[in-house]
Amino acid sequence: MNFLNFIERKRDDHELSADEVAELVKQFTADAIPDYQMAAFLMAVNCRGMSTNETRALTLAMRDSGTVLEFPKDDRPIVDKHSTGGVGDKVSLVLAPLLACLGCRVPMISGRGLGITGGTLDKLESIPGFDTQRTAAQLIDQVQSIGVALGGQTEEIAPADRRLYALRDVTGTVPSIPLITASILSKKLAEGLDALVMDVKFGRAAFMQDREAAEALAQSIMALAEECGVTCRAVLSDMNTPLGRAAGNWLEVKEAIDCLEGRGPSDLEMLTVSLAANLPGIDSGRALAELASGRPREKFTELLAAQGADVDAFEQQLAEPAVAPVVRDVTAPQSGVVVRCDARAIGELVRDLGGGRKTKADTIDPAVGVDQLAKPGEELIAGTVLARVHAREETSAEAAVARLRESVIIGEEFQDLGKIGPDSVD
Repeated sequence: MNFLNFIERKRDDHELSADEVAELVKQFTADAIPDYQMAAFLMAVNCRGMSTNETRALTLAMRDSGTVLEFPKDDRPIVDKHSTGGVGDKVSLVLAPLLACLGCRVPMISGRGLGITGGTLDKLESIPGFDTQRTAAQLIDQVQSIGVALGGQTEEIAPADRRLYALRDVTGTVPSIPLITASILSKKLAEGLDALVMDVKFGRAAFMQDREAAEALAQSIMALAEECGVTCRAVLSDMNTPLGRAAGNWLEVKEAIDCLEGRGPSDLEMLTVSLAANLPGIDSGRALAELASGRPREKFTELLAAQGADVDAFEQQLAEPAVAPVVRDVTAPQSGVVVRCDARAIGELVRDLGGGRKTKADTIDPAVGVDQLAKPGEELIAGTVLARVHAREETSAEAAVARLRESVIIGEEFQDLGKIGPDSVD
C-alpha cells in the first residue's frame, strides 16, 4: 500500500474508496503506518473534510478494529448516551442508572478528561474501589444481570480510535467533524446499540464554540448512526456556564447523588430527563417520575457493588462535607445579580488545582474543585458565598479564590437571553 498516495490525494481533495479507508485503518492499527504519516493524513482530512461515504467507511473500519459486543436477545433495548464534553458534566452518573430502571440495557463506555473537560472515568475512579476496566465478557454479563455497566475503552473496543485520537490531540485535528463523528460512533457501534442519544454542547467551554457548528456535528452523527442501523437523536446544550453547581471529580459524584436523591440542581435534572426522553419509548414525564422514585439511586448502589466499589466507604465519604484538606469560601464582593459564570474559566481553574489534565500523563487529584457555584440570574448579597474552593494546599486555594471572583461576574441586572436549556435536534 502506497500510503503517501493516500495523503496526497486527500490533500488535493480527492475521495478515497471504502476499501482504501478500511485498509489504512487496518495498517495503522497493525503499526505498518508511522505516526508522522498518519498525522499528515489527519491534517489533510481536517483541512479538506471527508465525504459521507469516506466517513462511514472510517467509522466502520474503526469499529471493526476490535470486538463488537453481542448481547443475548431480550425485550430490553440496548441504549447509550454520549456527550461531547463540558465543565461540570456529570450526567452519565445520573442517566445510566435511570435508564436501567426504565427498562433499558446500558453498556456505557466512557472516556477520561483532558484539558478543561471532565471525564466520566475520572469521576468513577474517585469512588473507593470502583473498577472501570471491564472486559467485553464482563460488561455483557453485568448489563444482562443489572441492566447497566460503566467502564472505559479497553484494548478490545475500537483500538484504532484510541490511537487515532491520541494523534489528533497533539496535531490540532480534534475539531474535524468527520473525525469526531467516526471517533464517537466507532465506539458506540461497537457496543451493539439499538439507540443512542447525543449531548452536543456549544459555548465557551465546548469543542463547538457556536450553536451552528454543534448542530452540524449533531446532524452528521445522527445521519451516519441511522445509516448503520442505530436510532439516534441529539440534544444541543449550552456550555457557557458550568452544568450544575460543582466541577471536580469527587464533587461531581456528590452532586450526581444529590440529583438521584431528588435534591440536585435543576439544570442537571432537566438535561438528564431531556436526554432520556430522546430515546425510543421514554417520555419526559415517565423519566422524571422514575428519577423521583428513588429506584435509580438504589440502582447506582447496585452498580457500585457490581464493579468492586467499597459501598460503605463510599457512603461514609458522601457524608463528609469535604475530602480535600483545604476548603475556602468565595464571597460576593458586592450585592447584585450574577450575570456570568464563565465555564471555560472555571474549567481552567479546576484543571490547575489538579482536577484535570494538561497532558494524558498527568495525574488527577479527585478531591479538588469548586462547588456551591452561583448561577446566572441569581441574586446575591455582599458577603454571601458565591462558590467554594476545594484544594490540596493553601497557596493553590488562595489563587483559585482570586480567579473565581473574576470568573463569576455580579452586576445590577441580568440580561435574559432566552432559552438556554437543552434543545432536541430535528
